[in-house]
Amino acid sequence: MDTKQEPVPEGVAALHHALALGLVGHQDLIERLLIALLAGGHLLIEGPPGLAKTRAVKCLSDAVEGSFARIQCTPDLMPADLTGTPVYRPQDGSFEFVPGPIFHNLVLVDEINRAPPKVQSALLEAMAEHQVTAGNATYPLPDPFLVVATQNPIEHDGTFPLPEAQLDRFLLHVVLELPDAHMEREILDLVEAESQHAPVPTEHITLEALAEARRAVQAVHVAPELRDYIVRLVLATREGDTAADVEHAASPRGSLALAATARARAYLQGRDYALPEDVARLAPDALAHRIVLSWRAVAEGRRSRDVVADILQQVDPL
Repeated sequence: MDTKQEPVPEGVAALHHALALGLVGHQDLIERLLIALLAGGHLLIEGPPGLAKTRAVKCLSDAVEGSFARIQCTPDLMPADLTGTPVYRPQDGSFEFVPGPIFHNLVLVDEINRAPPKVQSALLEAMAEHQVTAGNATYPLPDPFLVVATQNPIEHDGTFPLPEAQLDRFLLHVVLELPDAHMEREILDLVEAESQHAPVPTEHITLEALAEARRAVQAVHVAPELRDYIVRLVLATREGDTAADVEHAASPRGSLALAATARARAYLQGRDYALPEDVARLAPDALAHRIVLSWRAVAEGRRSRDVVADILQQVDPL
């Protein structure tokens, strides 16, 4: 196979550069944000406070043409606060639907685990079908449409853990860790510099260029052998040595997510074909949140990411 690297398109390269300027030590997060954007999926970011989860999404919104909305979740949030509601017009005695913040190209759902179950379920139709049903009418969402949700894992009071059906709607689930000393210093220097200088305007990638990039991602080749590798990884969550730790295995959405994200990563690497490396790098973020561990595995301190790591060791790429 020809391994010649193709240059990443100018608009996508500029987008990557803009995100890298505003985010320190988050190369994996930047890559996952771009993969979700190019693959047409949604992203869940989990991490302690102060790790630039919200900042990352706002940097993305600054660099992509289109509308942006932020929804700050609270326990008293109502579904209509997201989707919109009919409003009575006394001048003619009619009702007019006023769209909510979900009707934007990029939607940040901050601290999604603070939203009550009714609000979380209201996101299901929007994320899966790209539409909202209110009353007897259905309204299409804009294209492109991307939901990036954040959640804080260290607090449990006043939170509502996302059900498995909701987690499965996210293409990728990224888990952030606290930075080391070197990265911490870079963050301090960046914030100090930003406070002393006016922000430099960010060049936007247009929606037309984004649509063209998405079409190019769809054309990235996934060889039959690589598809077999993807299927074997997903099947390993249902059978084999690790299946005893799994109560609910990954569904076919896991296979679809691995194929879609591998294409997008290959495109970002300047390739028109995906490699086993792409699949292996993305498997923890694409599969772990689709696996529910058995009570025995949880009691032993196992995590779903541990199971995926074991599967990657056991399943040969080709």
